[in-house]
Amino acid sequence: MALPPEKASELKQIIRQQLTRMDVHGRIREVLAETIREELAPEHQQLSAEDLMKALRRRGIIDDVMKELTFVTDMNDREVTSTPKPSTHFVDRQPPVLQKTNIDPTRRYLYLQVLGGKAFLEHLQEPEPLPGQICSTFTLCLHFRNQRFRSKPVPCACEPDFHDGFLLEIHKDSLGDGSKMVDATTMLSICDPVHMVLIKTDTFGETTLVASYFLEWRSVLGAENRVTNVAVELLGVGTESKVSVGVLNIKLEMYPQLNKTLSQEIVNTQLALERQKTAEKERLFLVYAKQWWREYLQIRPSHNTRLVKIFAQDENGINRPVCSYVRPLRAGRLLDTPRQAARFVNVLGYERAPVIGGGVGKQEQWCTLLAFLCRNKGDCEDHANLLCSLLLGYGLEAFVCVGTKAKGVPHTWVMTCGTDGTITFWESLTGHRYIHNPINPDDPPLVEQPKPMYPYRTVGCVFNHQKFLGNCQPSDAVEVCMFNLHDESKWKPMSGEAIKSVCSPGATTSLPPFPPLCSSTIDAAVISNEIELQLRILVSEHRKDLGLTTVWDDQLSYLLSPALAAYELERTTSISAGNEEFQDAIRRAVPDGHTFKGFPIHFVYRNARRAFSTCLRSPFCEEIICCRGDQVRLAVRVRVFTYPESACAVWIMFACKYRSVL
Repeated sequence: MALPPEKASELKQIIRQQLTRMDVHGRIREVLAETIREELAPEHQQLSAEDLMKALRRRGIIDDVMKELTFVTDMNDREVTSTPKPSTHFVDRQPPVLQKTNIDPTRRYLYLQVLGGKAFLEHLQEPEPLPGQICSTFTLCLHFRNQRFRSKPVPCACEPDFHDGFLLEIHKDSLGDGSKMVDATTMLSICDPVHMVLIKTDTFGETTLVASYFLEWRSVLGAENRVTNVAVELLGVGTESKVSVGVLNIKLEMYPQLNKTLSQEIVNTQLALERQKTAEKERLFLVYAKQWWREYLQIRPSHNTRLVKIFAQDENGINRPVCSYVRPLRAGRLLDTPRQAARFVNVLGYERAPVIGGGVGKQEQWCTLLAFLCRNKGDCEDHANLLCSLLLGYGLEAFVCVGTKAKGVPHTWVMTCGTDGTITFWESLTGHRYIHNPINPDDPPLVEQPKPMYPYRTVGCVFNHQKFLGNCQPSDAVEVCMFNLHDESKWKPMSGEAIKSVCSPGATTSLPPFPPLCSSTIDAAVISNEIELQLRILVSEHRKDLGLTTVWDDQLSYLLSPALAAYELERTTSISAGNEEFQDAIRRAVPDGHTFKGFPIHFVYRNARRAFSTCLRSPFCEEIICCRGDQVRLAVRVRVFTYPESACAVWIMFACKYRSVL
């Protein structure tokens, strides 16, 4: 590429100024004299240019010059011939720029640095990604005391190139201590771990949970030089929870530095006491749970077949009481109503826990909230636990129900109890709500009974963060169950004190803390435009293969927007609005003698090609896309609605109008 003369002279001037500023000429003279003196024999006092370059490289002078050289491009001087397109893959174009962070001088901080990984053997054979090549990436997500962080994505490799630092604020929550800088002794009593979740994102944007680890950070309080380096071995999840997936090198440091460190013996003693106390609490709860179960079976031996779930395994294969998976969760300004919260949970992806091998058995895995949110998808239990937590945060009396749906498939859903006795079921996977009107089996046959609209068949137990109740009614069929939870002849309760001893916040050190929700990082307008443009290209190519031309009607496409907004509003609030205006606008846009057809569809992912192939499976949509006739005009409109955690509802509407020929 040839430079114009004025640009070449400008470039030379920049380089000359840089060399002068760094006194490179003086350094070259020193290297030259030193090389002649030390490396050449007295009889061979001649030095080639190649020898000099080798000496300069060896002493790092060339590298220093190249690092210091920076070029600023003036966008006004450059002619832009096309609209710049966003990158579809991870490319670190800019060198890392150190950003200044405002640090409160009255607070203490833990600086956690991730200095690379090693032994990720699953990616041992993975080739080095070429520049610009789409590749799978690792992302590390952290949560500590209501603070959440996310690393830059790095290409998957045997030794992933993690180089990120996170500044975690440490303060005491108790009243009156908020403005004090915590000392080493106070920090020793803060037992919250740093929860680290490693997510893999493949080339199609699909996420996989790789590892979930709780880092005990307090070892830095007894470090001699106030810095400690830790090699963290990450284990797999689910069926691979005993298999190592890799090692992260982590450096921990306190800011400001501690005036007085604790002895390592004191730190180890504190940690050992906490483990001992937690183990004793968990042992006592297990003893109580066994006694409660024996009593439950004595009521009716057939209770042995009911789905009464007291413990559940998390992603690390650890058994924990189900009540610990639920806690009142406030969404701040991110969600305004309980129904909007239900819609948010609904648009998070559904995926059953993976099973290695065949068979119809369901893999048991209830994820911690951070793992569920970072992966942006999970099983029905994860959805139900999150929805119940959000509804509790809105002040409702909410419970997770464990039971079955059609064909005896195990399932969980959410139930709220109104102050007037109204029982409402919330399906966390769809956002649908159902009012429960029980059937009275003792009524005469002629009495008309309510027909249940919900898909649930049986219920074995209900629970939240404070209560656990086993269904001890003669039948566990949902349609005949009475949900008067205070009636111990129908619902056998567990001791609230026993649940509190292991499930209340801070009760045990093994209890994962609940993270706050994060706002969306998606620009809805930009993503909507991108998907719409991609769909137009896909439709045009598809019709071209069929020998059809494609003419787009931009005005008709725009008129589809109110319909998509109305569909999302109806999904969120169960209220339909704006349909009259939409129909009137379409009637005006479609001339007499023409036919209009429209097909709306909803997705929770942003992959245009995948959405298009799904649409083609519908005969109604295929009829629109492959429309033949006179004066055919096509339209497509995409509307992305964003929710916390970058979850989104994607509405697409294909439409066509054509002249009817009889």
